[in-house]
Amino acid sequence: MAKEDPFRDGNLSTPDGYFQMDTRKMVREKTVLVVDDRINALKVLMLFLADKGYRVLEASGGPQALALFQDHPEIDVVLSDLKMPGMSGLDLYKAMLQVRLVPPFIIMTAYATVETAISALKEGVTDYLIKPLNYEELPIVLAKACRQAEMSRELAALRREVREEQSFHGMLGVSRAMREVFEMVRTVGPTDAAVLITGDTGTGKELLAHSLHEESRRRERPMVCVNCAALTETLLEAEMFGYVKGAFTGALTDRKGRLEMAHEGTLFLDEISNMSLHLQAKFLRFLQDGSFEPVGASWSRKVDVRLVAATNADLETQIAGGRFMRDLLYRIEVIAVHLPALRERIEDIPILVGHFTAHYARHYLKSVDGVAPEAMQALLDYPWPGNVRELKNCLARAVILSKKPVLTREDLPQKIIEGAQAGAGLREQGRKEASPAEGVTLKDMETRLIADTIRRCQGNKTLAAKVLGISRKGLYEKMARLGIREDLV
Repeated sequence: MAKEDPFRDGNLSTPDGYFQMDTRKMVREKTVLVVDDRINALKVLMLFLADKGYRVLEASGGPQALALFQDHPEIDVVLSDLKMPGMSGLDLYKAMLQVRLVPPFIIMTAYATVETAISALKEGVTDYLIKPLNYEELPIVLAKACRQAEMSRELAALRREVREEQSFHGMLGVSRAMREVFEMVRTVGPTDAAVLITGDTGTGKELLAHSLHEESRRRERPMVCVNCAALTETLLEAEMFGYVKGAFTGALTDRKGRLEMAHEGTLFLDEISNMSLHLQAKFLRFLQDGSFEPVGASWSRKVDVRLVAATNADLETQIAGGRFMRDLLYRIEVIAVHLPALRERIEDIPILVGHFTAHYARHYLKSVDGVAPEAMQALLDYPWPGNVRELKNCLARAVILSKKPVLTREDLPQKIIEGAQAGAGLREQGRKEASPAEGVTLKDMETRLIADTIRRCQGNKTLAAKVLGISRKGLYEKMARLGIREDLV
């Protein structure tokens, strides 16, 4: 009887009946790029690695290695000599960083000193080996590097999965406030109810409007957006309702308005509070029966649209000041969805930071794959008056200027550092003032702490709640219970 091949199907049978994976088969799938200007040394190293089961790509210099790196994204490890004419090993590493994230990069050098090693590791290389190479040590170092590359790929895949779980039509968040927003969109999206989105500038109101459209039965039809703050009254009227030839100087042909373009789809009116009273009245008439007259026309058209509007203004205040029609508010606010400011959902900041850092690293071809703890703490402490939009711009700048694999505190703009220090200082002062004082009741202490914090935050209840470590709703409840009047704070 022929002896059974112990490596059949890639497995090795052991005397106790268990099976071990053939490690030679696993190693054979790993690709190593070897770079050395000395041809004899290069050939010896190639033969050794091939005998160990590695797939080897060879390059006799930096430019050739860079070209191979660009053409072979499957490279697991780079093994490069340090001293080479034209382009050194470190120069090659830096050039590779401009292409994409570099796999484990190992430097070989016959001129090893402590300074050389420290310099190489500071630049971000994984390890360094001293020539002449120790061929017993080399397989161990390569196996470790391959495992590191494999773990990096697994981590990247895991991050993608996590981002998908935390994402809702491109919006990211795991905070209770954002989960409630997502659930509201899932509930309201399939209906034709008019929705008014409120929230500070930069919170993502247009992105939320798109998610409402994607959740609706109208998702296959167009979504048309109009920024009411970007156009004058005359241009906004023509843009929304369209016009006929000769309606005004320059109207050489008939033109459809955004209302007609959005027929059977969704019309999104951003910053609706900037619409003039004249246009508000005309738009209210449209909402009542679905018909409108193009500018200069003597006849009307009828369309079917689902309305989503957004504003960062307090429309009740606008109504009180005679700048917004209450009847129009009743029409556009069948469902109200409020997007919380970023400082109200700080638990979402790490997720957003990770997402935007990875995005801009890919976009700008930078080898940035994380954020240092002290930098993350600064991002958490900063109040973000510009919300997610400000965070995106901050991270784009940091990624562009960073020279390290991770973003550090030094990569952040000075105003972020100063704002973070101020925010942390306010919270610390609040904690100190909360300590007991002789002859003062607990209720008196709580009242004084809340009132003082609101004053320090210049009446901003959202920021005051963040400093106090409670929700905005909780702050209002405490103010009501303690009898703290807003006009006296």
